[in-house]
Amino acid sequence: MNISLKFKQVLNASLLKPLLASFFKPYCLLCVAYEGGELGLCKACLSDLPWHSAPQCPQCGLLSNGLICGSCLNLPPHFDATYSLFSYDFPLDSLMQHYKYRNMLPLASAFASLFHSYKLNGHAGIANIDLIIPMPMHRDRLKVRGFNQALELARLISKSTNINLDYSTCQRVKFTPPQASLPLKERIKNIRGAFSCQQNLHGKNIAIIDDVMTSGASLNELAKTLKEAGAAHVECWVIARTLAKSNY
Repeated sequence: MNISLKFKQVLNASLLKPLLASFFKPYCLLCVAYEGGELGLCKACLSDLPWHSAPQCPQCGLLSNGLICGSCLNLPPHFDATYSLFSYDFPLDSLMQHYKYRNMLPLASAFASLFHSYKLNGHAGIANIDLIIPMPMHRDRLKVRGFNQALELARLISKSTNINLDYSTCQRVKFTPPQASLPLKERIKNIRGAFSCQQNLHGKNIAIIDDVMTSGASLNELAKTLKEAGAAHVECWVIARTLAKSNY
């Protein structure tokens, strides 16, 4: 190939890229503005999301004066800390439902990127986390849904933090009705004994990844299982937290 022809091809490619980008620029997932950007959300919608930035209990993530809340003092959960990016309110709840039930897997990248940028960059203890474990999904439910939304988030967060991902040590061995369909007391009973952990986790510091923390019953039961397997410290890393009341 002569040099002039090669130069023309390179020039055409360099001119074509921005042209194609202008044609295929993503729309915002919420307002359909022509400026969705890499995260799929425009700046205005991104700023309007229900960021969980108010003073909160460091253990359960519920609103407080920034100190451990009365519920955690009276009945300490098995997990030691909670980090939540958003409160589970409009329009974040709609995005979450599209992610989980309408197979909008690209949202995993947006959620994981935001979580890393806004939560983990200021997390002083992240260097001490040994393992990331996604909330396990029972194999029968996995067959129906086709993917584990917590695992998809965990893969990306593991990659961005260089923390080892472990999605095989803990299994969901009990098939249960969806927690969201049950009242609080039934949620606790429903999830009891749902997980199994076969590996010795002695002294490990673990971050559990999940999409939404509602009552905290599932995360608490998994944290209990991890502690029984020897884990020294367990944190909950969730994209959204329901803030109505303390529940576990």
